[in-house]
Amino acid sequence: MIDPQEVALRVQQIRSEIARASSSPVAIIAVTKTFGHDAFRAAVIARCDAVGENYAQEVLAKVTEAPIDLPMHFIGAIQSNKVRQLAPYISLWQGVDRLSVISEIGKRAPGAEILLQVNTTNEDTKSGVAPAEVESLLAAGQDAGLVVRGLMTIGPTSGDIAEAEKAFLSLRSLADSLHLAECSMGMSD
Repeated sequence: MIDPQEVALRVQQIRSEIARASSSPVAIIAVTKTFGHDAFRAAVIARCDAVGENYAQEVLAKVTEAPIDLPMHFIGAIQSNKVRQLAPYISLWQGVDRLSVISEIGKRAPGAEILLQVNTTNEDTKSGVAPAEVESLLAAGQDAGLVVRGLMTIGPTSGDIAEAEKAFLSLRSLADSLHLAECSMGMSD
């Protein structure tokens, strides 16, 4: 069982660290994959900004178990055939990296908000488009009537802080060059 007070304390510590590091707004997304509905309750108590899931079946199981009081982000690889089921529950689609997914989200959730996933580490195990392909994917998203809020990436699996910083700075620079305000940068562990 997850201790909501412990989660709230940790979120408060993270917010303090963020405030010391930067005055830019930062949203905390509680990624609840593989955890039960108690993780959602802990995220609400901790006043996280949203919850994130990366498996369609987990989203569907959790939203049918009890209402969710926070925006839901889908952060995993998106399968086109799951978009119809997920569309009513997702406030932000992170991880959009294919034209087929853009087309399906545009059809099932007109005006939906998305982040384009960029593979900033060139790791074969990571999803996302190459940085050189982002501009055409951005245009496709806009043409499909979607709101492209920004870009997202997953940091390197090596755990090397310098490599992670390089990947995240690369994403921020790319987003700035495309006049996209939002970046979602996380680690897989």
